Amino acid sequence: MSYSEMAQLELLDAAANVYSQEDLTALKLAISLFFAEKAQKAIDKMWDVGSFDQAKLDELRGQHLRTPYHAI
Repeated sequence: MSYSEMAQLELLDAAANVYSQEDLTALKLAISLFFAEKAQKAIDKMWDVGSFDQAKLDELRGQHLRTPYHAI
Protein backbone atom coordinates (compact mmCIF):
# COMPACT_ATOMS: atom_id res chain seq x y z
CA MET A 1 0.00 0.00 0.00
CA SER A 2 1.38 3.41 -0.95
CA TYR A 3 1.75 6.32 1.45
CA SER A 4 -0.95 8.13 -0.49
CA GLU A 5 -3.36 5.24 0.01
CA MET A 6 -2.46 5.04 3.70
CA ALA A 7 -3.08 8.77 4.05
CA GLN A 8 -6.46 8.42 2.37
CA LEU A 9 -7.45 5.71 4.84
CA GLU A 10 -6.31 7.85 7.78
CA LEU A 11 -8.34 10.80 6.51
CA LEU A 12 -11.40 8.59 6.01
CA ASP A 13 -11.00 7.29 9.55
CA ALA A 14 -10.71 10.85 10.87
CA ALA A 15 -13.74 11.94 8.85
CA ALA A 16 -15.78 9.08 10.29
CA ASN A 17 -15.35 10.69 13.70
CA VAL A 18 -16.59 14.15 12.71
CA TYR A 19 -19.95 14.71 14.38
CA SER A 20 -20.37 18.47 14.35
CA GLN A 21 -19.49 21.64 12.50
CA GLU A 22 -16.89 22.35 15.20
CA ASP A 23 -15.24 18.97 14.56
CA LEU A 24 -15.21 19.61 10.82
CA THR A 25 -13.75 23.07 11.31
CA ALA A 26 -11.04 21.70 13.60
CA LEU A 27 -10.15 18.93 11.11
CA LYS A 28 -9.98 21.39 8.22
CA LEU A 29 -7.75 23.68 10.28
CA ALA A 30 -5.41 20.82 11.20
CA ILE A 31 -5.09 19.79 7.55
CA SER A 32 -4.56 23.41 6.48
CA LEU A 33 -1.85 23.92 9.09
CA PHE A 34 -0.13 20.69 8.01
CA PHE A 35 0.11 21.86 4.39
CA ALA A 36 1.00 25.43 5.35
CA GLU A 37 3.93 24.13 7.39
CA LYS A 38 5.09 21.93 4.49
CA ALA A 39 4.88 24.91 2.13
CA GLN A 40 6.80 27.16 4.54
CA LYS A 41 9.57 24.56 4.91
CA ALA A 42 9.85 24.26 1.11
CA ILE A 43 10.03 28.04 0.71
CA ASP A 44 12.63 28.29 3.49
CA LYS A 45 14.73 25.63 1.77
CA MET A 46 14.48 27.44 -1.58
CA TRP A 47 15.48 30.69 0.15
CA ASP A 48 18.48 29.01 1.79
CA VAL A 49 19.79 27.59 -1.51
CA GLY A 50 19.16 30.88 -3.35
CA SER A 51 16.47 29.75 -5.79
CA PHE A 52 13.98 32.09 -4.11
CA ASP A 53 14.88 35.59 -2.98
CA GLN A 54 13.43 39.03 -2.32
CA ALA A 55 13.46 39.92 -6.02
CA LYS A 56 11.42 36.81 -6.91
CA LEU A 57 9.05 37.49 -4.03
CA ASP A 58 8.53 41.06 -5.26
CA GLU A 59 7.89 39.75 -8.78
CA LEU A 60 5.27 37.28 -7.57
CA ARG A 61 3.57 39.78 -5.28
CA GLY A 62 1.89 41.60 -8.17
CA GLN A 63 0.83 38.55 -10.17
CA HIS A 64 -2.63 37.06 -10.39
CA LEU A 65 -1.99 33.30 -10.36
CA ARG A 66 -5.48 31.91 -9.88
CA THR A 67 -6.96 29.57 -12.44
CA PRO A 68 -9.55 31.40 -14.53
CA TYR A 69 -12.97 29.79 -14.50
CA HIS A 70 -15.39 30.46 -17.31
CA ALA A 71 -19.12 29.96 -17.28
CA ILE A 72 -20.30 27.29 -19.66
